[in-house]
Amino acid sequence: MTGPDPREPLLAVRAEVGKAVVGQDAAVTGLVIALLCRGHVLLEGVPGTAKTLMVRALAASLALDHKRVQFTPDLMPGDVTGSLVYDNRTAAFSFRPGPVFTNLLLADEINRTPPKTQAALLEVMEEAQVSVEGTPRPLPDPFLVAATQNPIEYEGTYPLPEAQLDRFLLMLTVPLPERDAEFGVLARHLGGFDPRDLATVGVHPVATAEDLARARAAVAQVRVAPEVAAYVVDLVRATRAAPSARLGVSPRGAIALVRAAQAWAWLCGRDFVTPDDAKALARPALRHRIGVRPEAELEGVTADAIVESVLGSVPVPR
Repeated sequence: MTGPDPREPLLAVRAEVGKAVVGQDAAVTGLVIALLCRGHVLLEGVPGTAKTLMVRALAASLALDHKRVQFTPDLMPGDVTGSLVYDNRTAAFSFRPGPVFTNLLLADEINRTPPKTQAALLEVMEEAQVSVEGTPRPLPDPFLVAATQNPIEYEGTYPLPEAQLDRFLLMLTVPLPERDAEFGVLARHLGGFDPRDLATVGVHPVATAEDLARARAAVAQVRVAPEVAAYVVDLVRATRAAPSARLGVSPRGAIALVRAAQAWAWLCGRDFVTPDDAKALARPALRHRIGVRPEAELEGVTADAIVESVLGSVPVPR
């Protein structure tokens, strides 16, 4: 007798977020994939496209701790990670944990804060720990950073450094909705929808840490054939040789693409990865790891265009 399908709680999470957010199914699926892969996600879109609401709804659908940090120009690294505080009663310094000590951290408008504070998340995202005065302090498990940012051409933004971008499993673009979806958003608000109170639309916890652990174990068993792994390597190496790229995808990017493809295949009900899975996740897994040459940018070339070109030129294994 088989046990319950470990996919069901994760598919339920996707459905719960859909109760609050209309027309952003691809971004919601990307968040679920990041959860399954122990990865972090960067959501980029103009203001007003429900980026923050999406992450809040994700947190509300999980029986996990979550905290939010509003990144501002005056935010200091210790405000994020925590710091040593002098205690007059004991005449000693004690560590006061910052908001990163949670399961799901919403880093809202991460590119509104200067690079020094952005860099506070480097160790957090890669090592799942905070080091203060040489003492490492592990973060809870699971741990996910879901960051939002406005497009970098907006006034008052600080582009994230390449080393930090590379630590995000996926970069998801959150577009303006289609007309019907936008009408649905407006109709919801006219009907009394309050984005500050997600319980009123029925968003409730549908997955626990145990559900997530079982799902992650199942995703890790999804098979990746040598031919598919070689295809991913060829895609990544082709970005480095692209004439318009000043910076190609790192080996970490190849790992991210394979992991995301495994999660996507598992959500689709398969225990093996196909080349089409890799192609489907190539843009969100690779776009933020590519630097475009300035002269190519002036001609309108984007990282997405480079990924599209690579997908069209690298032979797909049969």
